[in-house]
Amino acid sequence: MVYRKRYKGWSLQIFMLCIFIFLFEVFDPFIPNYFSFRPSKILTRPWTLITSIFLHADFSHLFFNMFALLVFGTYLERKIGSKKFLFIYLISGILGNVAYFLTSPFSNIPALGASGAIYGTIGTLAMLEPSLIVYVNFFFPMPLIFLAFLWILLSFIGMFIPSSIAHQAHLAGLLFGLLYGYILRKRRRVRYYYYFV
Repeated sequence: MVYRKRYKGWSLQIFMLCIFIFLFEVFDPFIPNYFSFRPSKILTRPWTLITSIFLHADFSHLFFNMFALLVFGTYLERKIGSKKFLFIYLISGILGNVAYFLTSPFSNIPALGASGAIYGTIGTLAMLEPSLIVYVNFFFPMPLIFLAFLWILLSFIGMFIPSSIAHQAHLAGLLFGLLYGYILRKRRRVRYYYYFV
């Protein structure tokens, strides 16, 4: 009898970690205050560039990010491997915070959430599987690459509309994901050429 190994990738571990941390956030308000990212404190609290990626403002924020992580993250990780996935996730999240800093360097408004990292994941997958059909609001089918560029447009416009959403973080994560996905796609074409010509 052949036993298949259970899937234990980073996407599922991050999923569980974010839920675990959120439970602590509910009972201890100190956690988001100390570990969320504030551009004005980037020099005194540099670790928040990373820690803020694993925090969430409320249950709906957590739910939608984790839903996207399960749908897109696990798919991407199986496709490219755990090491590359973790790299994309962390760098996209960090670059999202850097984008917030560059656009509002003196802001003391805390930013938290995995959205930048999630958008990076989606961007990479969109470049590797552009024709993958995604159902927007569970009803409207759309190719993932088209949806990715639609999100770029919406995030860019959103940067100029006052809200509680860090659109620049979404945009930075998504652009990095698209760029990294393009690099991975190009490398695969080169391998194909050398192996099969």
